[in-house]
Amino acid sequence: MNTGAREAVLQRIRAASPGPASSVVVPRDYRGPSGPGDAELFVERLRDYHAGVQRVALDDVGTMIGECLERRGVVHVGVASGFPTPWLGDVAGRVTFEESLTSTGDLESLDGVLTQCRLGIAETGTIVLTHRSGQGRRALTLVPDYHLVVVQESQVLRGVPDAVSVLAGEPVLTWISGPSATSDIELKRVEGVHGPRTLEVVLVR
Repeated sequence: MNTGAREAVLQRIRAASPGPASSVVVPRDYRGPSGPGDAELFVERLRDYHAGVQRVALDDVGTMIGECLERRGVVHVGVASGFPTPWLGDVAGRVTFEESLTSTGDLESLDGVLTQCRLGIAETGTIVLTHRSGQGRRALTLVPDYHLVVVQESQVLRGVPDAVSVLAGEPVLTWISGPSATSDIELKRVEGVHGPRTLEVVLVR
């Protein structure tokens, strides 16, 4: 194509083009933190995810932990470092604290694990761990087949924006929405593939 023909084509393209698009202001008024969560909604969402939920008063936490472990047949339970020892008084089986569980084999020998959490999210039924004191390191909460976690109602926030605001700056997070589950190519739900097959929550009033 000679220079004259090329310029003629380009002129036609320019004439047909509407010109540069005007800038559009994108609204950024996303929903922000909105406060405490509804404990009833939190329980409903947890049960939707096939998680067990037991609601108790603070004075009955230890008794309920013992009952949950016995009902599930947990003979050997791993306990997160920093977990309140007064709550372990009714545990009938063997208790091993996290610092003594140094290998994968140690973790695989457990029937279950007992931890606290950082917070809960009512709208999604999610429990968040930051793996600080009382919550255990990530492997402790992923290898055993049963996870019993204590959540206080004061830790339950309304939605994900609330959680994100509170958790800003935390280097390690685990978000748990029910037992570990996935679906195969035929969309059949399989539990326990990437973490505990059974999640149970003791919700403290």
